[in-house]
Amino acid sequence: MRVNRILLSVPLVVVALVVQVSVLARLHLPGAVPDLLLLTVLGLAMVYGHVGGALIGFGAGLLADLAPPADHAAGRYALVLCVIGYLAGLVKPETGQIKSATGPMAVVVAAAIGSTLLYAGVGSLVGDTAARGVGLTGLLFSAALYDLLLAPFVVPAVMFLARRAENDPLAETNSAKAADISSGWLASGTGLRVGGQRGLRMKAVRARTARVGRIKGVKRL
Repeated sequence: MRVNRILLSVPLVVVALVVQVSVLARLHLPGAVPDLLLLTVLGLAMVYGHVGGALIGFGAGLLADLAPPADHAAGRYALVLCVIGYLAGLVKPETGQIKSATGPMAVVVAAAIGSTLLYAGVGSLVGDTAARGVGLTGLLFSAALYDLLLAPFVVPAVMFLARRAENDPLAETNSAKAADISSGWLASGTGLRVGGQRGLRMKAVRARTARVGRIKGVKRL
């Protein structure tokens, strides 16, 4: 990964994890806990692509596995966020620009449901039976609802910061096109026309001056 991606991703992931553990987890909402860390990974993955999303997801998940109060095996959430980050990076627009909010919101809902199912599935494989006493349907519904409500405030902000730090190719292309258009307009359009008009005006003034001089010379003779 690039250095600017690491310098941005690490603080965002740490802040998201601290807010999730210290604030969101203590709200005691029914069902799941709003997953601010998941939304941060999604926002970064939709800008950096599938490779960057997988790496960021793995690092964020591993940090969540080791952060207290961790009640599950280390690496479990890292695997979940690695897969989610990879899949979210696959839907990155080729032009780098998202035309509507429908796509990101669908990604958020799919990621919330998929991460919950994957987390429960990995838990069953490693012998974690804590999820058996929880209603999976209600957990899926609440996870999708909370993340969907929180996503408009998190995902666009994370994507904006990622693009600014990335020096977004779309922005560079647009600025380059604007510069080319403006320079071309000045060079081949108004600039040359103005220069040509000025040259024609100067020639006309000189011709008039020469004619006046000649006329005055004739009169003098």
